[in-house]
Amino acid sequence: MAAPHPEYIRFTTHKSLAHRLVLSTLTGRPIHISQIRSSSPTQTGLTPHEISLLRLLESVTNGSSIQISYTGTTLTYSPGLITGSMEGLGASGGVIKCILPDTITRGVSWFLIPLCILAPFSKAPMNVKFEGEGVITSATETGDISADSVRTAILPLYERFGILPSKLELRILQRSCAGQGGKGGGGVVELRFGSQVRLPKTLHMNRSPGRVRRIRGVAYSTGVSASNNARMIHTARGILNPLVSDVHVAAQYDQAPLVSSKDKSNPGAKKRTGIGFGLSLVAESSTDGVLYSADVASPSQGGVTPEDIGKRCAYQLLEVVSQGGSVTRIGATTVLTLMAMGSEDVGRLRLGREVIGTEEAVGLGRDLKRFGASSWGLRDVEEDESGDILVSVKGTGVGNVGRKIA
Repeated sequence: MAAPHPEYIRFTTHKSLAHRLVLSTLTGRPIHISQIRSSSPTQTGLTPHEISLLRLLESVTNGSSIQISYTGTTLTYSPGLITGSMEGLGASGGVIKCILPDTITRGVSWFLIPLCILAPFSKAPMNVKFEGEGVITSATETGDISADSVRTAILPLYERFGILPSKLELRILQRSCAGQGGKGGGGVVELRFGSQVRLPKTLHMNRSPGRVRRIRGVAYSTGVSASNNARMIHTARGILNPLVSDVHVAAQYDQAPLVSSKDKSNPGAKKRTGIGFGLSLVAESSTDGVLYSADVASPSQGGVTPEDIGKRCAYQLLEVVSQGGSVTRIGATTVLTLMAMGSEDVGRLRLGREVIGTEEAVGLGRDLKRFGASSWGLRDVEEDESGDILVSVKGTGVGNVGRKIA
């Protein structure tokens, strides 16, 4: 008797593609996505960064099946078991290497955030090294945050779910900004996620976020004068110091990465790429675990001064703080997904209206329901006049099938 065909969850368009692949992998339910940029005259079907993400998922899982139509507009994904960096399953020395081509226009954080969501549910530690001409560690014009913000604003959130922070490490071995035309960078980033759990703890972040007590950050320059760092820091501190006395921003300088010039007459020729500068800021609140972050980098075409970057980043941070809530927009997807995958209990999360009202958050709630999670409960916070929303999320108890012992 032939095995029954799996029942696919069907989606259309490329929106939320990365997170739908993550939810499919976590729940073990196959998905079918059609009409992927089918009407686009310039970029039909899957893009290079989406293809690279599919290859990465294939590397960190065992038994996954991926089928792409000839035009690239239809994708079928049947997930396997999340194995992580187990020896003998595509890992080299316990580290999976992800080589990104120079056609990538998204920052490395676009790959890191989904990978970090999968990592706690892996059978073995998740050690992945991103390298190649397409690795951009800075913030990008496509809306991606920098690798610094992943390290300082996203990874600390995992401690609230019982995941040991001492076993989480994100190392930026070679910094890079977006290259010419916003494509490619040549950076090197390594993620070591060694804390795997049976079930994430039930989260309760419904207290008032309190007041900002200190601000930390990193100013980085790649292939340009190191004085740009001091200029960005000076401008940002001029705006933030009257509001918060404890402001410390570190300065990082890297040489621009060397990549192949692709000159057919001289195959060994190299060129510098990923040149630019940027600023990443994180504000810590008086309530434990509440972080607000901002990220601005120089555009690939140039024409922006370090003072402009420092000013924009400082004002962006103030805007994020004004939105309120216990989790910002960039961290909401991670936290809400982990809450939905946790034990069958009700967790509570306080979010600002501007965060819960975004297209990303509304789409995430709908996608979670499609994958079998419960609907969210929403109500106004009545203790104060902040206007925040209290989101109640009931866990589905999916957990980590690779770890039978808590």
